[in-house]
Formats: sequence, C-alpha cells, structure tokens
Amino acid sequence: MDIYTIIFLALAVFIFLRLRNVLGQRTGSERPPFDRAARDFPKGPAKGPANSAAGNSTGNNVVPLPGTVIDHAPAPAEAAPTLDRWKGIAQPGTALARGLDDIASADSSFDAARFLTGARSAYEMIVLAFAGGDRRALKDLLSREVFDGFDGAIREREQREQKVETRFVGIDKAEIVGAELRDRTAHVTIRFVSQMVTVTRDKSGSVIDGSPDKVADVTDIWTFARDTSSRDPNWKLVGTESGH
Repeated sequence: MDIYTIIFLALAVFIFLRLRNVLGQRTGSERPPFDRAARDFPKGPAKGPANSAAGNSTGNNVVPLPGTVIDHAPAPAEAAPTLDRWKGIAQPGTALARGLDDIASADSSFDAARFLTGARSAYEMIVLAFAGGDRRALKDLLSREVFDGFDGAIREREQREQKVETRFVGIDKAEIVGAELRDRTAHVTIRFVSQMVTVTRDKSGSVIDGSPDKVADVTDIWTFARDTSSRDPNWKLVGTESGH
C-alpha cells in the first residue's frame, strides 16, 4: 500500500474510535424510544387523571382519544376576537361582524382585507370575460347556476351577431355588506361601485347601445361562496344583482 492509503486508513480508525467513545455501544438491553401514541394502557376502564402515570403506582393512565395525543398540561384557551378585528370593514357587534367571526372560526385562513383585494380583481376579470364571451375564464370563477345565466346571455348575443366592448375606468369602492356561514359554506356579499365604458355593436360595427365616449357609473352587488370543509381555496360567484 502506498503512503496515502495508510494515512486514510489511520484517519478512519481514529474517527471510528472517537464515535464509539461519544455514542457508546449497543448491548441489546437498551430501552426503546418513548412513543406517547403507542404506550401501553390498562385493559380495564381508565380511572382519570388522578390515576395517571404522573406519580401513581396503579399503572392506570389517561386514555387518549383516537388520533390524538394527550398532554397533561392544559390546552391554551382559544383567543377571543378583538373588538377591532374587522376594523374598517365591520362595526363590532353588528350582524356583519358576527358573520365574519363565524366564517373565520370555520376557516382560520380567512382574511377580510385580503378577500376584498381578491374580490376586486375577480370582479374586473368576470366583467371583462363576460363582455368578451370568454366562457373558459368564466367557468373557473362562477358557480354552475351563475355560469348558465352568463352563458345564455352570451349565446343570445352571438345569435344576434352583437359584440360588447367594455373598458374599466376604475373601481371606486368595494365593501363587504353581508357575511354568513350556512352549514360549512361561507357566503360574503360585496357592493362594487365602479366606472366603466361599455358599448354594444351590431355585426356592421354600428353602436346599438352605450357610448364609446361616455363613462357610466355602475353599482353591482355580488355574493361569493366557498365550502370551508373543502381543500379547494377558491371562492366562486354565486349571485349577482344590480345596486342603486
């Protein structure tokens, strides 16, 4: 063997001996790792916390519920909603605030401010997709019932060979005006106040409704819904009406 092989063998023996001194050897009598989910419980009925393993010699233990691990320390109490939880969105003690509380209890990820931001984007996307007859985009954003209504209006427009041109000037306001939890389904209603230019043209390009130069004030009240027990995080439009 050459000098490098001898050096590497010497280092390997040195490292092995160091690890053996630090970690020790297995003798066959070691205790298995502690597993609270797999501990041995008494065959008979549990006697309660007073007869638990915390210093009692009877061998009885608190029996954990299926799928859980019982800690002897008391669980922290759930934090109560603060009075300004929905500041700028809903007044404390109102039906709207209670509805938002119910939704947040069922879905801990629910954030009303972020929801409003997403709803504004969805509103613009849906209005523009409807004007352009983009059924594919609408299908992902609407419930089956609402999609059927939009699809019928698009089909009627196509039969008349009409086209709609819509341009957003801006969304002046988007505010939550209703919220409730029905079973496990959250419903949030938003009032949108926007400005847009909308014009309808016939097959020759002539304007038959609206004006390409006039900005119109539009108010819509839309309701979005989501099954909070579903893994799907997306909300869908389930209801529309015109506001005043």
